[in-house]
Amino acid sequence: MSVMDRIRAAGIVLPAAENPKALYVPYTLHHGLLTVSGQLPLQNGKPILVGTVPDAVTVEAAQDAARLCLANMLGWVGAAVEGDFERIRGVVRVGGYVAVKPGFNDAPQVINAASELLNRIFEERGRHARVAMGVASLPFGAPVEIEATFALDA
Repeated sequence: MSVMDRIRAAGIVLPAAENPKALYVPYTLHHGLLTVSGQLPLQNGKPILVGTVPDAVTVEAAQDAARLCLANMLGWVGAAVEGDFERIRGVVRVGGYVAVKPGFNDAPQVINAASELLNRIFEERGRHARVAMGVASLPFGAPVEIEATFALDA
């Protein structure tokens, strides 16, 4: 089964790539590394949830938001590799940020949802180093943001 087959099997529909209207690029390619900028749980340009975990957003809803962040990221990965996901040699690092209420210490539990999905989609190539941290706020009031770096075949 190909990576694209596993993406489809996970129920992910890759979003259309739309360049950000800010002072950064959605991804960079450098010496075989693809770094994708932080992705929010956006649909049609708007966050599906706003607020902090766990008071305004449940852990389960935040996990769903993390999966949407990953789906949005895969859209940019697809653009960078021109649809050839087999070029991904490995997921190098994932950074996960969760907007939390003070005292909430389970940001890793939220980001696990994205890590599990990466491992399912890329199998052994999906194993990665990671940071998962709670933060005071994220853009647009989103509860989760995820960025990642991938190693590419030439």
